[in-house]
Amino acid sequence: MDTRRYLQAYDDQLRTDAETPSAVEVDRLGPLRLVVFPGGRGFVTYRDLAGAGAKTIAGWVAKALAHYRRRPEITWVEWKTRGHDRAPGLHDALLGHGFVPGEPEAIMIGEASLLDVDVPLPAGVSLHLVTEEADVRAMSAMQDLAFGDAVSERMADALLRRLSLRDGMELWVAEFAGKIVSAGRLEPVSGTEFAGIWGGAVLEQWRGRGIYRALTAARARSALDMGKTLVHSDSTEYSRPILERSGLVEVSTTPPTGGSADVSRRRWPATRERCPLRIGCWDDVPLAVRLATRRPPPRP
Repeated sequence: MDTRRYLQAYDDQLRTDAETPSAVEVDRLGPLRLVVFPGGRGFVTYRDLAGAGAKTIAGWVAKALAHYRRRPEITWVEWKTRGHDRAPGLHDALLGHGFVPGEPEAIMIGEASLLDVDVPLPAGVSLHLVTEEADVRAMSAMQDLAFGDAVSERMADALLRRLSLRDGMELWVAEFAGKIVSAGRLEPVSGTEFAGIWGGAVLEQWRGRGIYRALTAARARSALDMGKTLVHSDSTEYSRPILERSGLVEVSTTPPTGGSADVSRRRWPATRERCPLRIGCWDDVPLAVRLATRRPPPRP
């Protein structure tokens, strides 16, 4: 399958309700889907912008934020953009309404079978699934540390809620001497050929030893067992080369002109949070989020 066909499959299969399986509410505004996730997070996405011009798009941006500002529990909104969309005026409209621009991440797609390879692990390291609350909280705490954040319960709570839905999401960890040193999620997308690989994190002292590649291989193998033939991931410039070496291809970027905005109208300086510039950063957190002075509520 070539890049163009991968991109068509991405647009047709993933830019639907399948994109937001843990949403608690979805409203429509023209072609936009205005999503609410648990924990006070809004999320705007769409299949395309229906050929709209800059004036119409600017109006949608204003109305979308007004929609969320009427909800006092919503404190953070992310606008999901893709580099291949026709979206005249969207970038300026987002900036004008307080969104923080982010550096693009690569939308990577490829055959799951390409990632299903044997990767030797360091002595004493093992891979396995976690489902128990204590293990999920330990996994989430490790990811916070790898990301450079204070440990928070918010992501753990979101993951536990998602597990309770029994929608096929899997949490994979690498463990050494009873301690989690790496972790990542597998999210099969119902009704599609796809599974997503998200949340890859490795503690700093364990990087560069093949653990991330082994964790990715384990998730790909599980995806194949579920009947999913394609894998997708939004990848930073640090995880992208690893996936490229395995045969995945970049079909577009996200979010090249979007980002996130605090709907309480606070203005945040554009300063990076502490984040190791390697695989220790979560694969699925847009850099726009990292440019804010605090981390947003997690997307489950």
